[in-house]
Amino acid sequence: MTEKAAVGRDAFDRVILPVYSPAKFIPVKGKGSRVWDQQGTEYVDFAGGIAVTALGHCHPALVEALHKQGEKLWHVSNVFTNEPALRLAQKLIDATFADRVFFANSGAEANEAAFKLARYYSSAKHSPYKSKIIAFHNGFHGRTLFTVSVGGQPKYSDGFGPKPADIVHVPFNDLDAVKAVIDDHTCAIVVEPIQGEGGVTPATQAFLQGLRELCDANKALLVFDEVQSGMGRSGKLFSYMHYGVTPDILTTAKALGGGFPVSAMITTEEVASVMAPGKHGTTYGGNPLACAVAEAALDVINTPEVLAGIEERRNAFIQALEAINAKYHVFSEFRGQGLLIGAELADKYKNRAGEFLTASAEFGLMMLVAGTNVLRFAPSLVIDFADISEGMARFEKAVKKIVG
Repeated sequence: MTEKAAVGRDAFDRVILPVYSPAKFIPVKGKGSRVWDQQGTEYVDFAGGIAVTALGHCHPALVEALHKQGEKLWHVSNVFTNEPALRLAQKLIDATFADRVFFANSGAEANEAAFKLARYYSSAKHSPYKSKIIAFHNGFHGRTLFTVSVGGQPKYSDGFGPKPADIVHVPFNDLDAVKAVIDDHTCAIVVEPIQGEGGVTPATQAFLQGLRELCDANKALLVFDEVQSGMGRSGKLFSYMHYGVTPDILTTAKALGGGFPVSAMITTEEVASVMAPGKHGTTYGGNPLACAVAEAALDVINTPEVLAGIEERRNAFIQALEAINAKYHVFSEFRGQGLLIGAELADKYKNRAGEFLTASAEFGLMMLVAGTNVLRFAPSLVIDFADISEGMARFEKAVKKIVG
Protein backbone atom coordinates (compact mmCIF):
# COMPACT_ATOMS: atom_id res chain seq x y z
CA MET A 1 0.00 0.00 0.00
CA THR A 2 1.41 3.38 -0.97
CA GLU A 3 1.94 5.82 1.87
CA LYS A 4 -0.38 8.83 1.93
CA ALA A 5 1.32 12.06 0.95
CA ALA A 6 1.83 14.45 3.83
CA VAL A 7 -0.33 17.55 3.84
CA GLY A 8 0.47 20.79 5.62
CA ARG A 9 -1.56 23.67 7.00
CA ASP A 10 -0.78 25.70 3.86
CA ALA A 11 -2.98 23.30 1.87
CA PHE A 12 -6.02 24.66 3.70
CA ASP A 13 -5.54 28.08 2.15
CA ARG A 14 -5.50 26.54 -1.32
CA VAL A 15 -8.27 23.94 -1.25
CA ILE A 16 -10.89 24.75 1.45
CA LEU A 17 -13.65 27.32 1.08
CA PRO A 18 -12.40 30.28 3.14
CA VAL A 19 -15.14 30.24 5.78
CA TYR A 20 -12.85 29.11 8.63
CA SER A 21 -9.62 30.37 10.12
CA PRO A 22 -8.13 27.25 11.71
CA ALA A 23 -5.11 27.05 13.99
CA LYS A 24 -1.68 26.78 12.42
CA PHE A 25 -1.19 23.21 13.65
CA ILE A 26 -3.02 20.09 12.42
CA PRO A 27 -4.21 17.57 15.06
CA VAL A 28 -3.67 13.99 13.93
CA LYS A 29 -4.28 11.85 17.02
CA GLY A 30 -6.30 12.04 20.21
CA LYS A 31 -6.72 9.93 23.31
CA GLY A 32 -8.91 10.98 26.20
CA SER A 33 -8.30 14.71 26.72
CA ARG A 34 -4.89 14.80 25.04
CA VAL A 35 -4.27 15.56 21.35
CA TRP A 36 -1.10 15.40 19.24
CA ASP A 37 -0.32 17.34 16.07
CA GLN A 38 1.74 16.45 12.99
CA GLN A 39 4.97 17.35 14.79
CA GLY A 40 4.10 15.26 17.84
CA THR A 41 3.37 18.28 20.03
CA GLU A 42 0.89 17.40 22.78
CA TYR A 43 -2.15 19.52 23.70
CA VAL A 44 -4.65 19.33 26.52
CA ASP A 45 -8.14 19.60 25.05
CA PHE A 46 -10.49 22.02 26.84
CA ALA A 47 -12.49 22.62 23.63
CA GLY A 48 -14.02 19.19 23.06
CA GLY A 49 -14.58 19.92 19.38
CA ILE A 50 -17.00 22.66 20.50
CA ALA A 51 -18.76 20.53 23.14
CA VAL A 52 -18.80 17.47 20.85
CA THR A 53 -16.25 14.96 22.15
CA ALA A 54 -18.08 14.55 25.46
CA LEU A 55 -16.25 11.33 26.28
CA GLY A 56 -12.88 12.50 25.02
CA HIS A 57 -11.07 11.19 21.98
CA CYS A 58 -11.33 7.54 20.95
CA HIS A 59 -13.35 6.39 23.96
CA PRO A 60 -13.25 2.56 24.01
CA ALA A 61 -17.03 2.13 24.09
CA LEU A 62 -17.48 4.36 21.04
CA VAL A 63 -14.61 2.77 19.14
CA GLU A 64 -16.06 -0.68 19.81
CA ALA A 65 -19.56 0.36 18.71
CA LEU A 66 -18.23 1.87 15.48
CA HIS A 67 -16.08 -1.19 14.75
CA LYS A 68 -18.89 -3.68 15.36
CA GLN A 69 -21.48 -1.76 13.35
CA GLY A 70 -18.93 -1.04 10.61
CA GLU A 71 -18.71 -4.75 9.92
CA LYS A 72 -22.50 -5.16 9.77
CA LEU A 73 -24.39 -2.35 8.03
CA TRP A 74 -23.36 1.18 7.08
CA HIS A 75 -26.38 2.62 5.31
CA VAL A 76 -29.83 1.67 4.05
CA SER A 77 -31.66 5.05 3.74
CA ASN A 78 -35.04 5.74 5.28
CA VAL A 79 -36.79 3.57 2.72
CA PHE A 80 -35.98 1.03 5.45
CA THR A 81 -35.43 1.34 9.17
CA ASN A 82 -32.55 -0.16 11.15
CA GLU A 83 -31.92 -1.60 14.60
CA PRO A 84 -29.43 1.00 15.96
CA ALA A 85 -31.82 3.86 15.12
CA LEU A 86 -34.75 2.13 16.81
CA ARG A 87 -32.74 1.33 19.93
CA LEU A 88 -31.37 4.86 20.21
CA ALA A 89 -34.80 6.41 19.70
CA GLN A 90 -36.32 4.27 22.44
CA LYS A 91 -33.53 5.16 24.86
CA LEU A 92 -33.99 8.88 24.20
CA ILE A 93 -37.73 8.52 24.77
CA ASP A 94 -37.20 6.56 27.98
CA ALA A 95 -34.82 9.23 29.30
CA THR A 96 -36.88 12.34 28.44
CA PHE A 97 -40.36 13.83 28.06
CA ALA A 98 -40.55 12.76 24.41
CA ASP A 99 -42.64 10.20 22.55
CA ARG A 100 -41.21 10.57 19.04
CA VAL A 101 -37.73 11.09 17.55
CA PHE A 102 -36.41 12.37 14.23
CA PHE A 103 -32.74 11.78 13.42
CA ALA A 104 -30.55 14.02 11.30
CA ASN A 105 -26.84 14.74 10.93
CA SER A 106 -26.20 18.15 12.50
CA GLY A 107 -27.64 20.59 14.99
CA ALA A 108 -28.76 22.86 12.18
CA GLU A 109 -30.73 20.05 10.55
CA ALA A 110 -32.37 19.10 13.86
CA ASN A 111 -33.34 22.73 14.39
CA GLU A 112 -34.56 23.08 10.80
CA ALA A 113 -36.84 20.10 11.44
CA ALA A 114 -38.01 21.58 14.74
CA PHE A 115 -38.90 24.96 13.23
CA LYS A 116 -40.66 23.37 10.27
CA LEU A 117 -42.60 21.08 12.61
CA ALA A 118 -43.63 24.00 14.84
CA ARG A 119 -45.02 25.93 11.89
CA TYR A 120 -46.67 22.90 10.34
CA TYR A 121 -48.30 21.91 13.62
CA SER A 122 -49.68 25.41 14.16
CA SER A 123 -50.95 25.60 10.59
CA ALA A 124 -52.64 22.21 10.80
CA LYS A 125 -54.11 22.61 14.30
CA HIS A 126 -54.88 26.32 14.42
CA SER A 127 -54.39 28.60 11.41
CA PRO A 128 -52.09 28.97 8.39
CA TYR A 129 -51.43 32.49 9.65
CA LYS A 130 -50.07 31.25 12.98
CA SER A 131 -46.44 31.30 11.83
CA LYS A 132 -44.54 33.83 13.97
CA ILE A 133 -41.40 32.53 15.67
CA ILE A 134 -40.04 34.43 18.67
CA ALA A 135 -36.31 34.00 19.22
CA PHE A 136 -33.58 35.87 21.08
CA HIS A 137 -30.70 38.24 20.47
CA ASN A 138 -27.32 36.45 20.55
CA GLY A 139 -29.00 33.09 19.97
CA PHE A 140 -27.42 30.57 17.64
CA HIS A 141 -29.32 27.73 15.97
CA GLY A 142 -27.29 26.69 12.94
CA ARG A 143 -26.15 27.81 9.51
CA THR A 144 -29.00 26.88 7.17
CA LEU A 145 -30.90 29.92 5.93
CA PHE A 146 -33.86 29.20 8.21
CA THR A 147 -31.82 28.45 11.33
CA VAL A 148 -29.38 31.32 10.85
CA SER A 149 -32.38 33.63 10.47
CA VAL A 150 -33.92 32.38 13.71
CA GLY A 151 -30.53 32.86 15.36
CA GLY A 152 -30.26 36.33 16.81
CA GLN A 153 -26.87 37.32 15.35
CA PRO A 154 -27.26 39.32 12.10
CA LYS A 155 -23.55 38.98 11.32
CA TYR A 156 -24.24 35.36 10.38
CA SER A 157 -27.35 36.02 8.27
CA ASP A 158 -26.80 39.39 6.61
CA GLY A 159 -26.08 39.19 2.90
CA PHE A 160 -27.87 35.89 2.40
CA GLY A 161 -31.34 37.35 1.96
CA PRO A 162 -34.16 37.47 1.39
CA LYS A 163 -34.46 35.88 4.81
CA PRO A 164 -37.42 33.73 5.92
CA ALA A 165 -40.16 35.99 7.21
CA ASP A 166 -42.16 36.20 10.45
CA ILE A 167 -39.24 35.83 12.88
CA VAL A 168 -38.99 38.28 15.78
CA HIS A 169 -35.97 38.73 18.06
CA VAL A 170 -36.09 40.11 21.59
CA PRO A 171 -33.53 40.30 24.46
CA PHE A 172 -32.65 37.03 26.20
CA ASN A 173 -33.86 36.61 29.80
CA ASP A 174 -36.35 39.48 29.29
CA LEU A 175 -39.85 38.10 29.80
CA ASP A 176 -41.54 41.48 29.39
CA ALA A 177 -40.01 41.77 25.92
CA VAL A 178 -41.58 38.42 24.98
CA LYS A 179 -44.95 39.50 26.38
CA ALA A 180 -44.81 42.58 24.16
CA VAL A 181 -44.56 40.59 20.93
CA ILE A 182 -46.38 37.30 21.54
CA ASP A 183 -49.88 37.10 20.03
CA ASP A 184 -52.38 34.78 18.37
CA HIS A 185 -50.11 34.50 15.32
CA THR A 186 -47.19 33.09 17.31
CA CYS A 187 -46.45 29.43 16.55
CA ALA A 188 -43.34 28.97 18.70
CA ILE A 189 -40.78 30.42 21.05
CA VAL A 190 -37.29 29.09 20.30
CA VAL A 191 -34.68 29.32 23.05
CA GLU A 192 -31.37 27.88 24.21
CA PRO A 193 -31.53 27.12 27.96
CA ILE A 194 -27.88 28.16 27.91
CA GLN A 195 -26.83 30.50 25.11
CA GLY A 196 -23.59 28.96 23.90
CA GLU A 197 -22.20 30.99 21.01
CA GLY A 198 -23.86 34.05 22.54
CA GLY A 199 -21.58 34.06 25.58
CA VAL A 200 -22.37 30.96 27.69
CA THR A 201 -25.31 32.67 29.39
CA PRO A 202 -27.87 30.49 31.23
CA ALA A 203 -31.54 31.33 31.23
CA THR A 204 -33.06 32.24 34.56
CA GLN A 205 -35.64 29.99 36.18
CA ALA A 206 -38.29 32.71 36.03
CA PHE A 207 -37.59 33.33 32.34
CA LEU A 208 -38.02 29.72 31.19
CA GLN A 209 -41.02 29.19 33.46
CA GLY A 210 -42.55 32.37 32.07
CA LEU A 211 -41.96 31.25 28.48
CA ARG A 212 -43.74 27.98 29.21
CA GLU A 213 -46.74 29.86 30.62
CA LEU A 214 -46.85 32.29 27.70
CA CYS A 215 -46.75 29.43 25.19
CA ASP A 216 -49.58 27.65 26.98
CA ALA A 217 -51.69 30.81 27.10
CA ASN A 218 -51.15 31.56 23.40
CA LYS A 219 -51.32 28.00 22.01
CA ALA A 220 -47.69 28.23 20.92
CA LEU A 221 -44.98 25.58 21.13
CA LEU A 222 -41.90 25.90 23.30
CA VAL A 223 -38.77 24.73 21.47
CA PHE A 224 -35.53 24.14 23.38
CA ASP A 225 -32.31 24.11 21.39
CA GLU A 226 -30.05 21.84 23.44
CA VAL A 227 -27.60 21.18 20.63
CA GLN A 228 -24.78 22.42 22.86
CA SER A 229 -26.24 22.16 26.38
CA GLY A 230 -27.61 18.63 26.03
CA MET A 231 -26.18 15.14 26.52
CA GLY A 232 -24.84 15.67 30.03
CA ARG A 233 -23.07 18.96 29.37
CA SER A 234 -25.02 20.77 32.10
CA GLY A 235 -24.67 18.03 34.73
CA LYS A 236 -28.02 16.46 33.86
CA LEU A 237 -28.79 14.62 30.64
CA PHE A 238 -30.52 17.74 29.32
CA SER A 239 -30.47 21.26 30.69
CA TYR A 240 -34.27 21.53 30.86
CA MET A 241 -34.14 19.02 33.71
CA HIS A 242 -32.44 21.62 35.94
CA TYR A 243 -35.37 23.98 35.48
CA GLY A 244 -38.32 21.65 35.70
CA VAL A 245 -39.67 23.29 32.54
CA THR A 246 -40.65 20.84 29.81
CA PRO A 247 -40.55 21.94 26.15
CA ASP A 248 -42.77 20.64 23.36
CA ILE A 249 -39.81 20.07 21.05
CA LEU A 250 -36.12 19.63 21.91
CA THR A 251 -33.10 19.35 19.65
CA THR A 252 -29.76 17.74 20.45
CA ALA A 253 -26.59 17.09 18.47
CA LYS A 254 -22.89 17.78 19.16
CA ALA A 255 -22.21 15.36 22.05
CA LEU A 256 -24.94 12.93 20.97
CA GLY A 257 -22.46 11.00 18.83
CA GLY A 258 -19.36 11.85 20.84
CA GLY A 259 -17.73 13.05 17.63
CA PHE A 260 -19.69 11.10 15.03
CA PRO A 261 -22.08 13.43 13.13
CA VAL A 262 -25.63 12.78 14.36
CA SER A 263 -28.50 14.83 15.73
CA ALA A 264 -32.03 14.35 16.95
CA MET A 265 -35.25 16.29 17.31
CA ILE A 266 -37.54 14.86 19.97
CA THR A 267 -41.15 15.78 20.62
CA THR A 268 -44.49 14.70 22.03
CA GLU A 269 -47.04 12.41 20.41
CA GLU A 270 -49.44 15.34 20.09
CA VAL A 271 -47.03 17.53 18.13
CA ALA A 272 -45.73 14.62 16.05
CA SER A 273 -49.26 13.59 15.08
CA VAL A 274 -49.52 16.19 12.29
CA MET A 275 -46.68 14.68 10.28
CA ALA A 276 -47.02 12.02 7.58
CA PRO A 277 -44.66 10.23 5.17
CA GLY A 278 -43.06 12.71 2.79
CA LYS A 279 -43.61 15.83 4.92
CA HIS A 280 -39.95 15.93 5.94
CA GLY A 281 -36.94 13.72 5.47
CA THR A 282 -33.20 13.20 5.14
CA THR A 283 -30.90 10.79 3.35
CA TYR A 284 -28.43 10.11 6.14
CA GLY A 285 -30.53 10.78 9.26
CA GLY A 286 -30.81 7.63 11.36
CA ASN A 287 -27.71 6.15 9.74
CA PRO A 288 -26.84 2.81 11.41
CA LEU A 289 -23.20 3.75 12.04
CA ALA A 290 -24.11 7.08 13.61
CA CYS A 291 -26.89 5.65 15.74
CA ALA A 292 -24.76 2.76 16.98
CA VAL A 293 -22.08 5.19 18.17
CA ALA A 294 -24.68 7.56 19.66
CA GLU A 295 -26.31 4.69 21.54
CA ALA A 296 -22.95 3.82 23.07
CA ALA A 297 -22.36 7.47 23.98
CA LEU A 298 -25.79 7.76 25.59
CA ASP A 299 -25.24 4.53 27.55
CA VAL A 300 -22.03 5.93 29.05
CA ILE A 301 -23.15 9.53 29.63
CA ASN A 302 -26.58 8.77 31.11
CA THR A 303 -25.20 7.08 34.21
CA PRO A 304 -25.15 8.39 37.80
CA GLU A 305 -21.36 8.25 38.04
CA VAL A 306 -20.71 10.28 34.89
CA LEU A 307 -23.43 12.85 35.58
CA ALA A 308 -22.38 13.26 39.23
CA GLY A 309 -18.76 13.71 38.18
CA ILE A 310 -19.58 16.69 35.96
CA GLU A 311 -20.22 19.04 38.89
CA GLU A 312 -17.00 17.90 40.58
CA ARG A 313 -15.06 18.71 37.43
CA ARG A 314 -16.82 22.05 37.07
CA ASN A 315 -15.74 22.95 40.60
CA ALA A 316 -12.15 22.07 39.73
CA PHE A 317 -12.27 24.35 36.68
CA ILE A 318 -13.86 27.24 38.59
CA GLN A 319 -11.39 26.96 41.47
CA ALA A 320 -8.46 27.02 39.06
CA LEU A 321 -9.90 29.97 37.14
CA GLU A 322 -10.52 31.89 40.35
CA ALA A 323 -6.93 31.26 41.45
CA ILE A 324 -5.63 32.55 38.12
CA ASN A 325 -7.93 35.55 38.32
CA ALA A 326 -6.74 36.39 41.83
CA LYS A 327 -3.24 36.79 40.38
CA TYR A 328 -3.93 38.46 37.04
CA HIS A 329 -7.42 40.07 37.30
CA VAL A 330 -8.40 39.24 33.72
CA PHE A 331 -12.00 38.06 34.23
CA SER A 332 -15.13 39.82 35.41
CA GLU A 333 -17.42 36.80 35.69
CA PHE A 334 -17.60 33.01 35.41
CA ARG A 335 -20.92 31.52 34.28
CA GLY A 336 -22.61 28.57 32.60
CA GLN A 337 -23.74 25.16 33.79
CA GLY A 338 -21.80 21.96 34.35
CA LEU A 339 -18.89 21.69 31.92
CA LEU A 340 -20.07 24.50 29.68
CA ILE A 341 -18.19 27.37 31.30
CA GLY A 342 -17.86 30.97 30.16
CA ALA A 343 -15.18 33.30 31.51
CA GLU A 344 -15.96 36.90 30.60
CA LEU A 345 -12.96 39.16 30.19
CA ALA A 346 -12.56 42.23 32.39
CA ASP A 347 -12.94 45.64 30.72
CA LYS A 348 -9.15 46.04 30.44
CA TYR A 349 -9.03 42.99 28.16
CA LYS A 350 -12.34 43.54 26.36
CA ASN A 351 -12.61 42.06 22.85
CA ARG A 352 -9.26 40.22 23.16
CA ALA A 353 -10.60 36.67 23.56
CA GLY A 354 -8.88 35.61 20.34
CA GLU A 355 -5.48 36.56 21.76
CA PHE A 356 -6.03 34.25 24.74
CA LEU A 357 -7.02 31.47 22.34
CA THR A 358 -3.84 31.87 20.29
CA ALA A 359 -1.61 32.12 23.35
CA SER A 360 -3.19 29.00 24.85
CA ALA A 361 -2.33 26.99 21.73
CA GLU A 362 1.29 28.17 21.99
CA PHE A 363 1.47 26.58 25.43
CA GLY A 364 -0.23 23.34 24.40
CA LEU A 365 -3.89 24.00 25.24
CA MET A 366 -6.91 23.76 22.93
CA MET A 367 -9.48 26.39 23.90
CA LEU A 368 -12.66 28.08 22.63
CA VAL A 369 -14.18 31.53 22.59
CA ALA A 370 -17.83 32.59 22.64
CA GLY A 371 -17.71 35.91 20.86
CA THR A 372 -14.88 38.41 21.29
CA ASN A 373 -15.20 38.85 25.04
CA VAL A 374 -15.78 35.38 26.53
CA LEU A 375 -13.49 32.35 26.81
CA ARG A 376 -15.40 29.09 26.62
CA PHE A 377 -14.50 25.77 28.24
CA ALA A 378 -16.29 22.65 26.95
CA PRO A 379 -14.02 19.70 27.79
CA SER A 380 -14.77 16.00 27.98
CA LEU A 381 -17.35 15.18 30.63
CA VAL A 382 -14.98 12.52 31.96
CA ILE A 383 -11.75 14.53 31.73
CA ASP A 384 -9.14 13.34 34.22
CA PHE A 385 -8.51 15.74 37.10
CA ALA A 386 -4.80 15.53 36.25
CA ASP A 387 -5.63 16.85 32.78
CA ILE A 388 -7.60 19.72 34.31
CA SER A 389 -4.60 20.65 36.47
CA GLU A 390 -2.14 20.39 33.59
CA GLY A 391 -4.42 22.30 31.22
CA MET A 392 -4.94 25.08 33.74
CA ALA A 393 -1.18 25.33 34.33
CA ARG A 394 -0.75 25.85 30.59
CA PHE A 395 -3.63 28.31 30.54
CA GLU A 396 -2.00 30.35 33.28
CA LYS A 397 1.15 30.63 31.16
CA ALA A 398 -1.00 31.98 28.31
CA VAL A 399 -2.70 34.48 30.61
CA LYS A 400 0.69 35.60 31.98
CA LYS A 401 1.92 36.18 28.42
CA ILE A 402 -1.11 38.32 27.53
CA VAL A 403 -0.99 40.30 30.78
CA GLY A 404 2.73 40.84 30.32
